[in-house]
Amino acid sequence: MTTAQHKIGSGFGATSTADDVLRGVDLTGRLALVTGGYSGLGLETTRALTGAGAHVVVPARRRATAEEALAGVTGVEVDELDLGDLESVRSFADRFLASGRTVDIVINSAGIMACPETRVGPGWEAQFATNHLGHFALVNRLWPAIAAGGARVVSVSSRAHHFSGMRWDDVQWTSGYDKWQAYGQAKTANVLFAVHLDRLARDAGVRAFSLHPGGILTPLQRHIPKEEMIERGWIDADGDILNPQGFKTPEQGAATQVWAATSPQLDGLGGVYLEDCDVAEIAPPDDSTTNGVKQWAIDPDQAARLWELSAQLTGVNAFAA
Repeated sequence: MTTAQHKIGSGFGATSTADDVLRGVDLTGRLALVTGGYSGLGLETTRALTGAGAHVVVPARRRATAEEALAGVTGVEVDELDLGDLESVRSFADRFLASGRTVDIVINSAGIMACPETRVGPGWEAQFATNHLGHFALVNRLWPAIAAGGARVVSVSSRAHHFSGMRWDDVQWTSGYDKWQAYGQAKTANVLFAVHLDRLARDAGVRAFSLHPGGILTPLQRHIPKEEMIERGWIDADGDILNPQGFKTPEQGAATQVWAATSPQLDGLGGVYLEDCDVAEIAPPDDSTTNGVKQWAIDPDQAARLWELSAQLTGVNAFAA
């Protein structure tokens, strides 16, 4: 099987920053939507995009917190959105569509990681619901504005997708909950979402990408006990960051999603998984220690199956016949 899942030699790498990949790029007049754009990598992404001239809409579950974090950043507007609440997603999308604007960039950066077993909506597992289903519903509801803008849609996944493929027999973890495998499934879903969205949307001029931003310590780790982070070698007993795994800075961590959203090097491509500001290679099937993307996360049949399941669960499908 031929695949576009190979490095293209972008000239950037793991230490490149968001500002590096935007050097010489003018986003004046472009509108970007960045979920989670007020914390961690999302905040750095918002800063970089506005610095290049874009207007950035930041939908936020904690609106007051977002407004405080983004104070002083010009070219930003904040609205309310809880990805774990489909009614909130609908309300946000309705408000945006009523404005009559088009979207040039969507970066689905918000997420939760390794949280205790939590249920949202009709009893859905929170990581799958928030990281995947909320973004699925958001993009489908915003489709008229996304299609009109010929947008790029960027799905922020993680190398944690290596932890688990889709658990088709128990997607919602009704038994045997494991916080890391549940996170892994949600991150696999992020990749599969981009694969199928690209397949459906490319004729409309919309392309989709997924990516691993790299290892970065941000507020995403809020659910992980300090003792566990010490055991994993991320921090020492004083809480200082250790660097045996090559943690990136937030500016470096934001680079791949900004590159995915804006780089002309990706023109004509789509549906591929990126890392370190380049297209990733396919990872070996039995090795959980390497970079790259697992075959299960880019399988077109699994991507189509997940799309249909997501449409059934959310009641939204912009591409329904």
